[in-house]
Amino acid sequence: MGLSDAARLVVPVLSATGGSARSTVAHLLADELATAADTVVFDLAPRLASPWPAWISGTQAGGLAALPPDRPQGRLDIRGAVAERQASGGAWGVLTDGREWNAAPLTLPDQPAAWYQLAAAGGWQALIADTAHPMAHDVLESRCSGSPSVTRAWCDLPFAVPVLCAQATAAGMQALQQAVMVLHAEGLPLQRTVVVLAATADGRLPAVVRAAATMLSARAAAVVHLPHDPDIRANGLQAQPARIRARTRQAARELATAVLTAACQSFGDPLPDAPQPAPLSAVAVPAV
Repeated sequence: MGLSDAARLVVPVLSATGGSARSTVAHLLADELATAADTVVFDLAPRLASPWPAWISGTQAGGLAALPPDRPQGRLDIRGAVAERQASGGAWGVLTDGREWNAAPLTLPDQPAAWYQLAAAGGWQALIADTAHPMAHDVLESRCSGSPSVTRAWCDLPFAVPVLCAQATAAGMQALQQAVMVLHAEGLPLQRTVVVLAATADGRLPAVVRAAATMLSARAAAVVHLPHDPDIRANGLQAQPARIRARTRQAARELATAVLTAACQSFGDPLPDAPQPAPLSAVAVPAV
C-alpha cells in the first residue's frame, strides 16, 4: 500500500509520560513507511532531552539551526537540513537540532501547523512527529484553561493518524487508560488512533496489559504489541539494523500497516491529495 505523489500523511507519535518508547516507535515506523512514501521524522523535543541529535552526529546535515524562521526557505534548503538514514525499503530523513550541547537553545514553534507547512514545503509524503509534550496533561490543561491544545492541533491536521505509545507494564497501562479517558472526554479521534504497547522484557505480557489491550482494541483503530529487543534496549536509536530481531521488524510492519489502514478507512482509499495553499488575491498598488 503506497501513497500517491500528491498525498500527505501526518503521524504524531504521542505519549502520556516519558519512557514510553516514543522515539523508538517513530524510528521503526519510519523504516517501514519509507517503503510506501517519502518519509521524514521531525524531532520536537529539546536538544538535551532528545536521542536524535546523537544519532545524526558526524553527518553533514545542517539540522534545525540551518532553517532560521526569519528567512524564506526553498525545498533544497529544507532537504539539505535533514539527515538521511538508509533502511531496507528505502531512505528516510530526520530533522533535529544536531549542534553541540552548549549551543543556545533554538526558539521553535509550538503549533503543529508550522511543522506541517515545513513538511509540505520539503515535499515529503509522510510526516512522523516525535512529540515531547505530555499528551494527557496538555489536553486536560487546555480543557481547564481554555488555551489551545497541541494534541488536538496535531489530530486536526489533514490526514492525521495519531500513534499513542505506552510501556506494557501496570504503571504504563494506568497512564494509558487515563490518557484514553481524557481523549474520549474531549472527543479526540480514538477511532483513527493506533496504540503501541512496548514490552520491557521477554516473556508473556502481564494480565493487566492483556486486559487493557482487549479494552483498547474496541476503541482504537488498532493495538500493536512491540516486543522487547535487547539491541534497541542497549543502544536505542544507534541499534544496528542487522541485529534488530525479526519479530521487532514484524511488529513495525504491523504498525505501518495499521497506520495506513486507519488513514484510508478514515479519509478514503486511496488517500486523497493533500490540500494546497489558497492563492493570494491580487493587491492593487496605487500609482506613485
